[in-house]
This record gives sequence, structure tokens and C-alpha cells, in this order.
Amino acid sequence: MSDPRRKVPRTDTVLAEPQVAAAEQRLGRSLVKRAVADAQQRARIGEIAPDAVFDAVLDALPETASGLHPVLNATGVLLHTNLGRAPLSAAAREALLAAAGTTDVELDLITGGRGRRGRGALDALAVAVPPAGAVHVVNNGAAALVLAATALAAGREIVIARGELVEIGDGFRVPDLLTSTGARLREVGTTNRVSLADYACAVGENTAFVLKVHPSNFVISGFTAAVPVAQLRELGVPVVADIGSGLLASHPLLPDEPDAASMLAQGAALVTASGDKLLGGPQAGLLLGDAELVDRLRRHPLARALRVDKLTLAALEATLRGPATPTATALAADVDELRARAH
Repeated sequence: MSDPRRKVPRTDTVLAEPQVAAAEQRLGRSLVKRAVADAQQRARIGEIAPDAVFDAVLDALPETASGLHPVLNATGVLLHTNLGRAPLSAAAREALLAAAGTTDVELDLITGGRGRRGRGALDALAVAVPPAGAVHVVNNGAAALVLAATALAAGREIVIARGELVEIGDGFRVPDLLTSTGARLREVGTTNRVSLADYACAVGENTAFVLKVHPSNFVISGFTAAVPVAQLRELGVPVVADIGSGLLASHPLLPDEPDAASMLAQGAALVTASGDKLLGGPQAGLLLGDAELVDRLRRHPLARALRVDKLTLAALEATLRGPATPTATALAADVDELRARAH
């Protein structure tokens, strides 16, 4: 009696099948060969018939060579970290595709010389936040804060309220992030209350800057007190405001959410924020503020390690210049319409 395993098609025979060959061109040989080997093994142990190997291979192949899968965000959370935060607009996706090839990311097409990297995205960001004397972009919000602390406060003190020493997700904490740069923290106030006098007592010759951190989804209510940026500027040292959410200008639906333009107008020397939250763009860290400070950050050696790639620059510019993002559209959605869609 012949061994049924001899009927399992050879690897080269399966790979030569037109649909499998086309998939190899799209997904790469190693991924397709692995699917072929898995299907052959299933046939050898009797899980599928030998003549079902071709179909099993095609069924096992993913749509793309990436392991990420599109999902539907039905959580009710507008910006879900586990789901990639802000979905990109159609304009940003088109910009990503255009930038995926050879581009003029650091080339001046007029002179043929080296051009300013990310000039389009940086110009668009500057236009979006007029109070900013200069802007810079790094690879995420935490990186923006690390760059500011490293360039401005290494070996010196950062004054911060105890109630703002928050954890920012996945176990990463603001105080750990800041002290990793070589800066020292000077904590003021209590968990629920801090006054201008508390800050004033802590500020001295070793103070690099006062840091104001938006606690995001962490809230203390009741007997509380905080000091706004407009008062902190009176201390005579730079004020850095980490607003986190990436809201560039005030929004009528988010009256309690700090925005970059307002923080700068109140006297913040530097504002840091994320690009993939309320801005609705790609993951990026935004730095906006005093031109001299921003230039110091831009020229610091660490800035090279934190710089963004051409894809991020393209998506960010398209987000800033293009039509309303999915985040903005969802934020303005009518509640009754949402209920109707849910049914």
C-alpha cells in the first residue's frame, strides 16, 4: 500500500502555481514558503487532503507582509493607544504613499543643494501655531520632553508640582523619564495643592526651568489648587508646558484641554505635545516656543537620534494642511447620529 504522504505536492510545484507565485511577488518568498511548509505538514499528518494544499496556502497568506491588522474601533474611546491612537486622514495616507519612494526630503530642487529637512511639515506647524517663535519635530511626545530636559537641564534642576508626577502609560513615569536625562527634580506642593509661593521657594540659581505637565486622564478633584502658566512666568525662569494631547488651538468642545497657542500666549517658553492624539496625525513629538530655545534643542546631539523619518514628515504636513482629520470629524459627530449608526 502506497504512503499517502507521497501525494503531498512538492514545494517547487506549489510555488509555481500562478496564484502562489503572484503572492510571492507581493509578500516575499520567505513568508510564502513558510505557508507552503505549514500546509504540507498539515497534509502529512492527515489534517487536510494532499490536494487541498494549494487552497490551504492561499487561505493562510495575509493581505500584506505586515503583521498589523486593520480593526474597527468600537470601544467608544476616540484615541485608543492599543489601537494606534489617531487614524490618519486620506490626505495623510496619500502623502505617506508618495513619500515612500525617492523624495526631496533633504534636497532643494531649485538649487540642487542640500535642503532643510522637513521644511514643509515645519512650515505648516509654524503656521498652525502663530505664537511659536520656532518649531521642531521629534519621534514622539516623550522624546520631545527628554530632548528639552537633556538640552536645558542636564546637571541642573527642574521644578515640578508633585501632583503632576504622573505615569504616562505602559509603566513609564514622568519623573523617571526626566531624571534619566541627568536632570534633578525639585518637587513642590502636595499631591492635591500647589501655590506660586511653593514654586518661588524652590526656584534658584540651579533651576533650569519650571515644568507644567498636563495629567491627561488622571484627575484630582475636591480640595485642589494649581498654578497657571501665566503666573509661573513671573518666576523669572523658563516655563515648559507639556500639554501631551497635541491640541494646537483652543477647541469649543474641549474647554478644559490645554492647547499650544494658549500656553505660549500665557508665557510658556516651550510647549511639548504629541502628534498622534488630538492633532490627528502620525506619531511625533512637537516642540514649539522661543526661537532661541528651540534652536538649542534642534542643534543638540540627541536631536539627531530622535529625528523623524520622511514618512512621518509627509503625514504630518498633510495632516496640518489637509482637510479635517478622522479625529476632528469624530469629535464633532452628532450623538443622535452615532446612536442611530449603533442600531
